[in-house]
Amino acid sequence: MRKGDGLVERLVERGAEGGRILLAVLDGLGDVSAPGCGTPLGEAAKPNLDRLASEGALGQHIPVAHGITPGSGPAHLALFGYDPVEYFVGRGILSALGIGFEVQPGDLAVRANFCTLDGSGAVADRRAGRIDTAKNAALSARLDGMDIEDVRVFVRPEKEHRACVVFRGPGLSGDVAETDPGHVGMQPVRPVPLAAGAEKASRIIGEFLRRAHELLAGESPANGMLLRGYAGYSPYPSMEERFGVRASAVALYPMYRGVASLVGMEVMPCSNRDDQIRAAGDALSAGSDFVFLHHKPTDSAGEDGSFEAKKAAVEAFDSMLPGLLACGFDVVCVTGDHSTPCPMKQHSWHPVPVLLRGGPQRCGWSSTFDEREAARGALGTIPAVDLMAILLASAGRLAKYGA
Repeated sequence: MRKGDGLVERLVERGAEGGRILLAVLDGLGDVSAPGCGTPLGEAAKPNLDRLASEGALGQHIPVAHGITPGSGPAHLALFGYDPVEYFVGRGILSALGIGFEVQPGDLAVRANFCTLDGSGAVADRRAGRIDTAKNAALSARLDGMDIEDVRVFVRPEKEHRACVVFRGPGLSGDVAETDPGHVGMQPVRPVPLAAGAEKASRIIGEFLRRAHELLAGESPANGMLLRGYAGYSPYPSMEERFGVRASAVALYPMYRGVASLVGMEVMPCSNRDDQIRAAGDALSAGSDFVFLHHKPTDSAGEDGSFEAKKAAVEAFDSMLPGLLACGFDVVCVTGDHSTPCPMKQHSWHPVPVLLRGGPQRCGWSSTFDEREAARGALGTIPAVDLMAILLASAGRLAKYGA
């Protein structure tokens, strides 16, 4: 347990007026660069972010621990103030919650990618060219409803190439090897049991994949499926219970709606970036005082290794800022959940830039928002789980500790 656990909750001034907080998460924001080269964040034309940087304070956060590469679920939980080691959750349950699937006790939920397998069975594309969601829905319907021994298998589309698979039956353990090898050119990993008691789940998952690949044979580009993030469900204390804030989520991707609902946020309906601005304003009008907004394209571009696309994704968010600021937030924080450097094409352990405007900050240290300025900013380098306390304090929502 971390030193001081529970202290923030004890200091929350419940019922008192406090500032309204926007936490905008540009997924995979952080990057790395070769000597003499910039990063997508540094090279982007982002006048609104740079103005906020000059009016506020910069820093960087460590999502889980130094050297640890986080998944998106733990990284977001840390930003919401939940220790990602204590409150561990597998990605499958976030996918299920994000699409509104009614999970039952004993269910095993798994995050799936439709993928492309080559003639030898090796993974040629882990994301099947990012097929559109309509194609995903058709393929998911083809796989849905299998009965394997005493287990029913549900397959539901999530978004683009991502789907959710839920195994419902007795005696299922999540201690099974994930089948995504993480790199192209490699064979999918066999779903072998990783602990005693997982033999049944391993057997069921293996049979599901065998049947799925038979049913997908001849499809192009989505002729295979990769599984990861096995998880069961247990409820978490809500952000209102812990921090005294009524929280809402404005996210386009189901997985991020899932992690928000896990901590009790109201998930606002929205379908595009302009819709997100409207939804943020609607959340405040309905009484929310904390809004989480998720921006996915930065991460997708980083995973594709596209410097220009990631730069454009930053610029697209920057164009949203005037509309978001007009909603009337008192404290605005812009950061990422983790770094997804373009040269690496995957999540990494690198610190993540943080921008905080609003409340009494040490302003004037920076004039632009990028990794270099964040590393020497006034906020310093902090654990991501501590960011929530800083946001609450900046919004005037924490009492003094001691006399």
